[in-house]
Amino acid sequence: MQKGLKTADRLLLALADNRVAIEAVTPEIDGGRFAAKAALGEIVVVEADIFCDGHDVIDAALLTRRKGDSNWAETPMHPFENDRWRATFSPDENTTYEYTIMAWRDLFAAWRRDVAKKQAAGLDLSLELEEGFRLVRRTLEESERLRPEGRAGLQIAVEQLEQIADPGEKFSRLMGEDLLATMTEGGLRSNVSYYLRVLELFVDRKRAAFSAWYEVFPRSMSGDPARHGTFDDVIERLPYVRDLGFDVLYFPPIHPIGTTNRKGRNNSLKARPDDPGSPYAIGSKEGGHDAIHPELGTFEDFDRLVEATHAAGLEIALDFAIQCSPDHPWIKEHPEWFDWRPDGTIKFAENPPKKYEDIVNVHFYRDAIPGLWYALRDTVLLWAEHGVKIFRVDNPHTKPLPFWEWLIAEVRARYPETIFLAEAFTRPKMMKRLGKVGYTQSYSYFTWRNTKQELTEYLTELTRTECRHYMRPNFFVNTPDINPTYLQQSGRAGFQVRLFLAATLGTNYGVYNGFELCEAAAIPGKEEYLDSEKYEIRAWDYDRPGHIKDDIRRLNALRNSHPALQQFKNLTFFNAYNDAILYYGKYTDDLSDFLLFAVNLDPQNAQGAQFEVPLWEFGLSDDAPVLGEDLVVSRRFVWQGKMQHIWLNPSERTYAVWRLIPPQERLA
Repeated sequence: MQKGLKTADRLLLALADNRVAIEAVTPEIDGGRFAAKAALGEIVVVEADIFCDGHDVIDAALLTRRKGDSNWAETPMHPFENDRWRATFSPDENTTYEYTIMAWRDLFAAWRRDVAKKQAAGLDLSLELEEGFRLVRRTLEESERLRPEGRAGLQIAVEQLEQIADPGEKFSRLMGEDLLATMTEGGLRSNVSYYLRVLELFVDRKRAAFSAWYEVFPRSMSGDPARHGTFDDVIERLPYVRDLGFDVLYFPPIHPIGTTNRKGRNNSLKARPDDPGSPYAIGSKEGGHDAIHPELGTFEDFDRLVEATHAAGLEIALDFAIQCSPDHPWIKEHPEWFDWRPDGTIKFAENPPKKYEDIVNVHFYRDAIPGLWYALRDTVLLWAEHGVKIFRVDNPHTKPLPFWEWLIAEVRARYPETIFLAEAFTRPKMMKRLGKVGYTQSYSYFTWRNTKQELTEYLTELTRTECRHYMRPNFFVNTPDINPTYLQQSGRAGFQVRLFLAATLGTNYGVYNGFELCEAAAIPGKEEYLDSEKYEIRAWDYDRPGHIKDDIRRLNALRNSHPALQQFKNLTFFNAYNDAILYYGKYTDDLSDFLLFAVNLDPQNAQGAQFEVPLWEFGLSDDAPVLGEDLVVSRRFVWQGKMQHIWLNPSERTYAVWRLIPPQERLA
């Protein structure tokens, strides 16, 4: 920029130089206010509208770096439709990355395009060839981007061009592919323009994007309803959980349980002397959120459990529930963290007209900030120090969003591998905002999406709209709080259906202990379990007739062996001409793992459907044969043509999984 210019002139020149338009960048969350999400091993796709005035040739690059680094890595972008450009990169570290886009006018490429047209038209190229030579020489003199080998090659090219008199030979030399490669890699860039924002991408470890959760109450792991389970009892159950193919073992709160206003069985307001109470009534004289319920064991026992869990290929997830029993030590130590009524009594948790007298809530402002915020952060860090790197958070939508944004960032600064699952069955925008402020995974409405239309519309929203960049759903089929009506009414086949949907539609999914046994006993008229483990110790017969453990093993094995099932945004719905049959596919970019799924959503009746085999994805005609493999019964077959038929009888099989074998693999 020229020296001695007025401020207005400098601003004008800067504006004029930013000539290439860069718009509609994706992913970009709320104008860059929040980071997008990715996971290790995931290919991140960045797109933008990029264009310029006139007919100049432009080029563009994606710039990426780890946050805090000074140098950018440059990845070429390529146009693919209507001024839309795309680039991909694969981050290799569990940390925050930054990215932006630069674009420029490529004068040599424009010269090359135009002179080729003129040569084809038989025009005199004398001046054009001189212009091309001067561009090459200027690049040699001025470009700071040339590598030593490129500079040496360009020096030779300039010296040779100076000696060439024949126009045809000069044209051939200037149009050579080697010269083009050098000019593309290290040539001058005119009107270099940058996107106005530097955006962020948080890259999680793989388990954030691909996991199978199994939830248990540790106190019910003794096998005897008269004996409180311990961490050692949980260790004895680890082979069972691992055999089913799960990789996350999730516990409700394991802290001391209060006695004041303790709930009895089936949520009764009066507890019997031997009732254990709800683990969500956290805190007693033995401690609060930083303590362990004495009947479960000690911290030494817990550390041994963590070690055994890791040895079994599992991880523990703990419930982080920010609520307190009236006996919680914080109430006496920090009364300013709680709400008090005019008569001096503490205010119990409420959801009017309901009142929960076994718990009280903290408040987050007034005299509670910053002390409470630090205490809660340090609680999470304490458990992280004991090897817990996954937290399911109870009702996060009832706590301030700024608090979560701060706490998650604070924990990730120490433990970037930490995973936070938001248990928030609430309004859509709040659920999405929790994903934006940092939650790694999110509960979703999947639990109540049962029909073909409901599932198709909801999964399309999750995989095709902007929320796919920041909200990772975890498809829990049931929870201790939710015994879905569908499961209460559907019998064993309904459990198979919901398992199949969760495990194949989603990359993260979870079941609550008893689901594999088709446990459906409910409080009449409610989506709640009868004799709920939230209020009593249960003993389970894990081999009782009618279980679906074989289905769970099969589907978890398929998930772990097929890359297509480890991606979420690759979901595509295909046509099956029966509203009771949901039919969809997942496949890798290179089509080497191409899976099709069909499931009968009607657990009471057999259903059949004509369906379309997506032969077009392999470039095959509608009447072509394709080799397939049935992954449920392990057999190969040939489908002739696009239209095929499926029949699914709940008494025999409720679902089918096929792998289409690409023609090139069959030939090999």
